[in-house]
Amino acid sequence: MMSFRRLIVGAAAAACLATTAYAAGPVVTPPAGSVEGVDVGGTRVFKGIPYAVPPVGQGRWRAPMAMPPWQGVKTAAEFGPACVQPSFKFKSVYAQDIGATSEDCLTLNIWSPADARKAPVFVWIHGGSFTGGGSKESLYDGAQLAQRGVIVVTINYRVGVLGYLAHPQLSNESPLKISGNYGTLDQVEALKWVQRNIEAFGGDPANVTIAGESAGGLSVLYLMASPAARGLFAKAIAQSAYMISMPELRERKFGETPAELQGARLLTTLGAANIGALRKMDAQTLVDNAAMARYLPLGNVDGKVLPRQLVDTFDKGEQAHVPLLAGFNSGEIRTLTILAPPVPSSAAAYESTIREKYGDLADEFLRLYPSSNMQESIFATTRDALYGWTAERLARNQAKVGVPSYLYLFDHGYPAADDAGLHAFHASELPYMFGNRDRTPQFWPKIPATPQEARLSDTMVGYWTSFAKTGTPVAANEAAWTPYGSAGAYMHFADVPKPASDLFPGMFELHEEAVCRRHKSGDQPWNWNTGLVSPKLSGTRCQ
Repeated sequence: MMSFRRLIVGAAAAACLATTAYAAGPVVTPPAGSVEGVDVGGTRVFKGIPYAVPPVGQGRWRAPMAMPPWQGVKTAAEFGPACVQPSFKFKSVYAQDIGATSEDCLTLNIWSPADARKAPVFVWIHGGSFTGGGSKESLYDGAQLAQRGVIVVTINYRVGVLGYLAHPQLSNESPLKISGNYGTLDQVEALKWVQRNIEAFGGDPANVTIAGESAGGLSVLYLMASPAARGLFAKAIAQSAYMISMPELRERKFGETPAELQGARLLTTLGAANIGALRKMDAQTLVDNAAMARYLPLGNVDGKVLPRQLVDTFDKGEQAHVPLLAGFNSGEIRTLTILAPPVPSSAAAYESTIREKYGDLADEFLRLYPSSNMQESIFATTRDALYGWTAERLARNQAKVGVPSYLYLFDHGYPAADDAGLHAFHASELPYMFGNRDRTPQFWPKIPATPQEARLSDTMVGYWTSFAKTGTPVAANEAAWTPYGSAGAYMHFADVPKPASDLFPGMFELHEEAVCRRHKSGDQPWNWNTGLVSPKLSGTRCQ
């Protein structure tokens, strides 16, 4: 039988792209090995650079291993394949063809100004509910940010069952006796690659900002909480992140099934006798079958990669003490209606259910989310419990440990989105902050090419890139963005950015109290099971 070491070395050799004896495009020689990219309007672009050994064969469900240095000049003109994800797609504003997928997917892409010297580095982590997505998505093109003097790095990481499966057999194989969290470890390995190699591209390894949206935003929280990532970044941006409860690796806590038990049940469902049988299974078949079995990929509390629940890590001040920019969108749930419960038959039924679930908090709940427009109240409830509460909690926690934090609400609409009932929908800020309004997916409401839209995008690119440079978001000729601080300051992005304070008064306090009571009970999770589908809260006040 081929040894594991021979297997990974062979896989590493196979992962190397074609070499050439001369360079037609820009060539950079970092410690990882020489790469030849392309010049696009003065921006050097390098695509598909492998940062870890492909996790195939016996490497499936193992912590990533750094890619050995290669010989010759690696051609880096094309994106690498996205990581394997479900083959069945649903029509939505997010649907797009991301091309081929593969287990040989641990690659990254770099956009660098031609004259970069000690430039700030912006590492983008894609979203996709930990089930799909990839670094090659058109919205994530880094050219516009690079033109502002920032080096942009976008990364792939394992998703779905290949990225987050935990199982007792896998834990026994691990030197740390843990399993799962492989996608998070991939992100850590990518950040280590940046530390070792980005200086050759003109970047400053001491000035790295991690950023992401949705599952990418949650990834930012995982990295802030993980000792494995400590010191690998200097700033963080969390867009539409959600600080939900996680399963523990082995214990049943907060109403969550232990991650190892989830894995064992999945093997039974898939008819696999052991992990070895899963490793022999075709990757696409495995991923599709796991998705059809409703396997939900998520980080788990293993005591090592993720030491404790995120709320506890941040409450104890154990997270990375770095400047933070965090926010959410006013219409988050308009394209995520699967997260919202159906509208009750009457206002009386709505109020009755809320009073049953929330008890002494019901009056405040109904003030914030009245029965006069139940659909809008349901959308707002789920939005706030997931994204609004998380964003403000992050801003508060970072301010508490003495580092600057900046909060925003993206509340911008335009005709095609508003006419479709999708005002400021989930991820709708991405084309603006990346400067890619003309690169949206096929079914995305088309953004008009008007001076107003261009100004908002230019402004957001300015705030985001200046934050990556200095830790302070600044945009030329636009409003000053005040740190969150004791006044609860935030930036309201509507038609133009406007400073404000005290976001949705009472919102944070209500959801913080609800989460605190669930946490205290020890047997209730906190995620999208809020409002009408909330568990019955205890009557013992936490705050």
